[in-house]
Amino acid sequence: MSINNTIQQLSVFLENTEGRLDEVLDILAKNDVNIVALSLADTSDYGMLRMIVSEPQKGRAALKDAGITAMLTDVVALRVPHATGSLSKAMHQIVEGDVNIEYMYAFANGTDAAAVLKSDDPGRVIDILKGSGFDVYSADEAYRANR
Repeated sequence: MSINNTIQQLSVFLENTEGRLDEVLDILAKNDVNIVALSLADTSDYGMLRMIVSEPQKGRAALKDAGITAMLTDVVALRVPHATGSLSKAMHQIVEGDVNIEYMYAFANGTDAAAVLKSDDPGRVIDILKGSGFDVYSADEAYRANR
């Protein structure tokens, strides 16, 4: 199982109130934690902020010190070539491997793109992808965008 190729995502459950997102982003900025990618899903009452950051442990600690609950989650950052159908081919392999993807978001990273995948079995996802000719970003690559 290739769990060592996962990266850590920093997640924050946010009340949907004015200034709450700004507060989180300000704390990370003041602690020199760079945001590489983010996804924000919301309802009328709350939001879930998911981020790939330069230093996940440092970001979580900074938020905790400010009284904000944050968690780290293992995810896979699929390297997606800029070619029509690349993401579709990768997803097909995962479906064929009987693994469910809970959510996904993407970001540009150098000459390729990255699709961040959350699954209940990230090691299996990595094995399927690598066995099908796809690659995943290492933590060092994912935490430092466009290098």
